[in-house]
Amino acid sequence: MLSRVFRTAFTSVAVLGVVVLAGCTTTAAEPEVDAAVVTIQPAEGTTSVIDADAATRAIETSRLLVESAPAVVVAEPGEDDAILLAAQAAVGLGVPLLLDEPASSGASASPTVESTDTATPTGTPAPSPLLDEIDRLGAATVVAVGDVDGDRFGDLDMVASAADAAAVRDATGVDVSDDAERLTASAIADLPAPEPSASTASASASAAPLDPMPEPAQPVESTIALSTDAAGDAASLATARAVGVPVAVLPADDADPLRSSAAITALHDAAAHSTLLLGEAFGELPDPDYSVRAAATGVELPGGGQHLFADRLFVALYGAPDAPVLGVLGEQDVTATIERAKKTAAPYDGLTDRTVVPTLEVIATVAAGAAGGDGNFSNELPSDRLEPYIDAAAEAGMYVVLDLQPGRTDFLTQAKLYEKLLAKPNVGLALDPEWRLEPDQVHLRQIGSVSADEINSVSDWLADLVNRESLPPKMLVLHQFRLDMIENRQDVDMSHPELELLIHADGQGSQPDKQATWRALHGGAPEGMAWGWKNFYDEDTPMLSPEQTMREVTPEVDLVTYQ
Repeated sequence: MLSRVFRTAFTSVAVLGVVVLAGCTTTAAEPEVDAAVVTIQPAEGTTSVIDADAATRAIETSRLLVESAPAVVVAEPGEDDAILLAAQAAVGLGVPLLLDEPASSGASASPTVESTDTATPTGTPAPSPLLDEIDRLGAATVVAVGDVDGDRFGDLDMVASAADAAAVRDATGVDVSDDAERLTASAIADLPAPEPSASTASASASAAPLDPMPEPAQPVESTIALSTDAAGDAASLATARAVGVPVAVLPADDADPLRSSAAITALHDAAAHSTLLLGEAFGELPDPDYSVRAAATGVELPGGGQHLFADRLFVALYGAPDAPVLGVLGEQDVTATIERAKKTAAPYDGLTDRTVVPTLEVIATVAAGAAGGDGNFSNELPSDRLEPYIDAAAEAGMYVVLDLQPGRTDFLTQAKLYEKLLAKPNVGLALDPEWRLEPDQVHLRQIGSVSADEINSVSDWLADLVNRESLPPKMLVLHQFRLDMIENRQDVDMSHPELELLIHADGQGSQPDKQATWRALHGGAPEGMAWGWKNFYDEDTPMLSPEQTMREVTPEVDLVTYQ
């Protein structure tokens, strides 16, 4: 390794003269340091760098992307401006940005990189992941920005810079800025990586700030990273940009790619084989690989993103094709149904801050008075009768929910009949327990019911389909107007990230009765459940207007259906 040399940059001066510490010079020839930065191709799929410690995340990112580098930039955790200045320098130099670690109390000697240890009061070496990483990279120079403890770096060329833009420019030759708009994670993500065809040194070799100046690497191929706007993630972000990895930045308080149009677009456009999630916040994702694959489809709901609720209100027509008696959806052809759905949803636009999504709830299996050839008291519509509605809705930016009325068979058996349709990104599923009969029951003589176990069998299957096909999360609607329609409702599985569940209160009658049902259904409902309300044109006395629906139905609904 090179002998230990301190070079310090201040705002008022350029790089100062070299000061060689006594006892650190050598008469032997110094080993030549390779100036080239060598990168690593990450594994295919999604890799999460989510350790709670920012310094550890910075090291992990370096290990994922960089095989060797002649220099590193180091900043102190918690010094946000210094980190963001250091990030600009690291990207400009094309080298990793690492974060310092606290020195062990009582340290008595300056370690060398080779030892990678700091002495403790008892003489037992304390491990130093930072020094280990510098050693692994083969770096000979440390550019320290801000209040970094230089004593820990042993026999290295130490270039110390104050945490201001002029000092960092003088120390590195990189055009950094302390303008507010440049001191952000998004600005770091937008920085161009150095071109591999030329050295980062713009000056002659004798005048170069670092010796040797790093030779930029060939960009890491077919890789994209997501990071957050937390200052602690800027180190990992900078290392990714330094080796040419594009980075999309998400808010640290909502690091969910399925909620971010920018992330969805970036992942789709990159079509990368490898995705890195750089930030502690991504540890909140229940299935990061699924989230990345779904986002990479590029599919978005009106209003942006792929999550169904919170930011959207769905307003639906209910019924079956060519069957006016079953609901308004069947009173007209496909084209007219699409237009009617838009007109029905339009009044809600001015009543909520959420994006209003016109929707169709299409009865796919219709409860029947006769047993039929299969004996299940349910008529299953063929997929080709339903597909024109789905395709027209997709073209119009609308959502579709397929409703099952299974009679004496089970919901899972019927759901599987429509797997091809459910593999479309704009199609969800509704289970209607009113029409789920026991072997000795008949429609309209008894009100059906379903167990939580049967619902969970459907959600397991549907979630697997969504995950396998990398689809956006799907709506799973549970119709209910009596508590006994869903047995053990508290056991309904809400854990699938691929599904977003909604209880649809579809009772009819007087408004006081409907409101009483609404309140009763909310009691003891699984946490995280969304809610739907049905307006009946003929059976409600009276039917609520859109204004009344939004004002009088509380908590505010996520789905309003018209029948």
